Amino acid sequence: MRKHIALGVALASTALLAACGGGDPAPEETTAESPAAAEGSGAELVVWSDAEREEAIKAAAAQFEADTGATVTVVQKNFEDLRADFLAQVPTGEGPDITVGAHDWLGEFVESGVVDTIDIGERGADFEEVTLEAFTYDGQLYALPYAQEAVALIQNVALVGDQAPATWDEMIQMATDAGFAERPFILYTSGAKGDMYTSYAFQTSFGAPVFVQDESGSYTSEVGMGGEGGLAYAQWIHANGAAGTGYFTDTVDYDIGNELFATGQSPFIVQGPWTIPTYQDAGVEVAVGPIPSAGGETAAPFVGVQGFYLSAQSSNALLANEFLANYMAADEAQQALYEADPRIPALTAVAEQVADDPVIAGFLASAQNGVPMPNIPEMGSVWDFWNAAQIALINGEDPASTWTAMVENIEGTIGG
Repeated sequence: MRKHIALGVALASTALLAACGGGDPAPEETTAESPAAAEGSGAELVVWSDAEREEAIKAAAAQFEADTGATVTVVQKNFEDLRADFLAQVPTGEGPDITVGAHDWLGEFVESGVVDTIDIGERGADFEEVTLEAFTYDGQLYALPYAQEAVALIQNVALVGDQAPATWDEMIQMATDAGFAERPFILYTSGAKGDMYTSYAFQTSFGAPVFVQDESGSYTSEVGMGGEGGLAYAQWIHANGAAGTGYFTDTVDYDIGNELFATGQSPFIVQGPWTIPTYQDAGVEVAVGPIPSAGGETAAPFVGVQGFYLSAQSSNALLANEFLANYMAADEAQQALYEADPRIPALTAVAEQVADDPVIAGFLASAQNGVPMPNIPEMGSVWDFWNAAQIALINGEDPASTWTAMVENIEGTIGG
């Protein structure tokens, strides 16, 4: 479905121009002589940022200020405060024109009426599709992406080599041949809490998405985990838990999982880039690649995306869009953002540059298989039931009844 995102971005431009420019047609190319730039003299844009990204934003702003005569004021805030402060202050007129933020804030922002659509024109074709999809809601693009991250399969090269397994069975065979028949793979479950975020790619390989996406890439509130695919996935967890192979347990929290892998007690783990320094510091040579399929379809992990939102109350919305589309979306700005906050860039050209590092290339390959974590408010009703079902299945409870009850509970909560 992600192939439709370019059309969605193009359609979003109509909504933005109506909101920001009184319905006037956009120029074919926005430059310093464009109407947006001409409006810049004496205007001020306020951008909220955390400390990590502040200098990269200021660097892009310097050229924008020179071209337009506008002033860009970057206000540093704690990242943890951005979401709540934006929701509280935009309706009062005290919020910024633009804020940095995570894509899974989008549903709440749209439902609260605090963000506007943006138009990045042809530049949209230069971004990784999943990053645009992450900031798309009801077919409209609401933010400029700049970074992405996803979990991937990490393997100990000294134990199993660097050839990535394509399937779950192939991975288990590789580990077994290397002498790890009892613990071929480490499934992180946050201990007895459950952690379906990390495990999601295995579920999607059975064709059981958490929510259904429409043709624009936007998530709907239709739960996609029911039916044969979901039940097959539940059976697979059960078959690898206490009632079956015993590969999965409810004892692996973050520290235990890292220790098992870093000390060579298992050759494979699914984790994120944040764990790599721990493994490398322990002397482990790692290879990183896409997550193998357990159910026959592509294993698509959740992708988290960071970007820049445009306030619905901005008095300089057209100018703010100009800053995002032609300055923050520039290669130089996206490279500076990567250097300030080293996550995989959303802009394809910059992502390919930093992917000279094989570890980064592996995480990029995994993300390119992935889907954005749902940005709709209904996602908040999923986690407790979903994580609990994972643990119940690992501990041997009946897969059909456990999974069916989980789906019904989620649907009941959303419907209620």
